[in-house]
Amino acid sequence: MKLQVAIDLLSTEAALELAGKVAEYVDIIELGTPLIKSEGLSAITAIKEAHPDKIVFADLKTMDAGELEADIAFKAGADLVTVLGTADDSTIAGAVKAAKAHNKGVVVDLISVADKASRAKEVRALGAKFVEMHAGLDEQAKPGFDLNGLLAAGEEARVPFSVAGGVNLTTIASVQRAGADVAVVGGGIYGAADPALAAKELRAAIV
Repeated sequence: MKLQVAIDLLSTEAALELAGKVAEYVDIIELGTPLIKSEGLSAITAIKEAHPDKIVFADLKTMDAGELEADIAFKAGADLVTVLGTADDSTIAGAVKAAKAHNKGVVVDLISVADKASRAKEVRALGAKFVEMHAGLDEQAKPGFDLNGLLAAGEEARVPFSVAGGVNLTTIASVQRAGADVAVVGGGIYGAADPALAAKELRAAIV
């Protein structure tokens, strides 16, 4: 299972600083949607230039103009881009077309999709590299939230998937047991007192 750090910071400088601390322990460096909206495509380029050996994940959360938005992100240095699972099939197919042209990949983010398992199978058939079983920050803040729903959806879908939404040192083992291909950790790394140590411990927890 790969480890992905989600960098939900708001400046390229802060993102580069964090990435520099944790890169040796992670496989995928994700530029969060707020970062890309704040800094633009230059943030993608900066991270890729600093860490050319890492998979750079641009969390665009595209909902329309799939081919165009994916194309500009790939040209900026992204290896993976996200399209929302609630988008029209044609939007996802367009992003996949751009990905094939650049030899890159599309990840379909299933945030707010009610039947994640069924949609996962549909978008995989459209060419998604994998799907993201994702609960956003707002959903995670609701009383009683846990990862079990995401893990169950991943197990049911039987397609390559990542899990994002409260993954940390205490839950990463259950993510791996569910068969996830990628564990996505945001606050568990960037919110830690020592992000490098947090990333190192998460890496060590993956067996």
